[in-house]
Amino acid sequence: MTLRDFLDRIRTSGRLTVIKEKVNAEYEAPMIAKNTAGPVLFENINGHRAIMNVLGSRDELGAMLNVNRRDIIQSLSGIQPDGEIRMVDSSPTKEVCVDEVDLYSLPIMTHFEKDGGPYITAGIVVSEYDGVTNASIHRLMVVGKNKLAGRLVPPRHTYLLQKEAENNGDPLPVSIVLGAHPAVAFASTTRVGEGKEFNYAAALMGKPVELFECDNGVKVPHSEIVMEGYIYPEERTAEGPFVDITGTYDLVRQEPVITITKIWHRKDPIYHGILPAGPEHLLMMGVPYEPRIYGAVGEVTKVKNVILTEGGCCYLHAIVQIEKQTEGDAKNAIMAAFAAHTSLKHVIVVDEDIDIFDSDDIEFAMATRVKADSDVMIIPGVRGSSLDPRGASDGTTTKMGIDATKVLAEKEKFERATMPKNIY
Repeated sequence: MTLRDFLDRIRTSGRLTVIKEKVNAEYEAPMIAKNTAGPVLFENINGHRAIMNVLGSRDELGAMLNVNRRDIIQSLSGIQPDGEIRMVDSSPTKEVCVDEVDLYSLPIMTHFEKDGGPYITAGIVVSEYDGVTNASIHRLMVVGKNKLAGRLVPPRHTYLLQKEAENNGDPLPVSIVLGAHPAVAFASTTRVGEGKEFNYAAALMGKPVELFECDNGVKVPHSEIVMEGYIYPEERTAEGPFVDITGTYDLVRQEPVITITKIWHRKDPIYHGILPAGPEHLLMMGVPYEPRIYGAVGEVTKVKNVILTEGGCCYLHAIVQIEKQTEGDAKNAIMAAFAAHTSLKHVIVVDEDIDIFDSDDIEFAMATRVKADSDVMIIPGVRGSSLDPRGASDGTTTKMGIDATKVLAEKEKFERATMPKNIY
């Protein structure tokens, strides 16, 4: 299964917007994507095709999993990273080989006014060293015709592999995958066991993921574009500014440089770009944590559903729906949620009669079921998210949990009026 297969599916459903007019990669294409609901396919960005908002809503994510948008977390919670991997000798990715690398010839976009430069935002960086493999999305700033600055976040796997290779005086071989099936991209954002990203993608699709070997020895899945290269020891450059999930600028840091030695691509390839702080960025960052919260809350009470809200950057705010068994369940759920996703800042727990996908219904629960002196938990001085601009310089913050559930002994006071069904 390929990106093109997925695009054909959503085209049939009427969810794909196609822009045939010529569009510029600097600001214009990102602006169109920002103002377009759902996936948008550009037919001509400086002579190239590009797709944005591939997983731009829970509808597309549900389509990828073949489930209703409301059932995504229950589906993800039952999937283990144990799908089949198959090595193959050939790939449609290898239809065209480019030895004279010029990254400026690709539709790599500049998104915001203060961006440090054009950024690859959907590049799955596959790295291998000493028998260990990792695949994860990293932002990659173009700093030369064949060079990228990669933001490697400590202590995540790519960072650790690069440090180990550097300590041994070795270059780290990497291949950057662009335009794989969205299940592969989603899997690369999920915290699974070491080297299990492609197994997880296969489990998500219910089909084996085929891998082929690049010239630098790195094994990658079929995609629209693959860039081969190396991270050489001690080579660093300034990376940033870049807009992160909160819509604010991240810091400028000295980061490793990736030297691209070769590019493979399909004929008329489709470049994949993710709009920083856009819906695809938020969902791919946040949704992988929802099953973890779901599972953790399920250990302390009967959990029904979980959502990380877009207003909370799909990262900082969680709504947890439970079927309350005893008083105190909601507070236990709050603590379990914070433990499962340590970057969470605010958690609201609601009953099963509240629609967690409806912000008005959540506000109703807060208005009618919360008594601030007994239902609000304030937890100061705890580790928060480095992405929260309100966090302290030492990485700590103050977290809040809200119990917006009914008082069990007084359930009749909270009964919501309904109208009879099928009376005519």
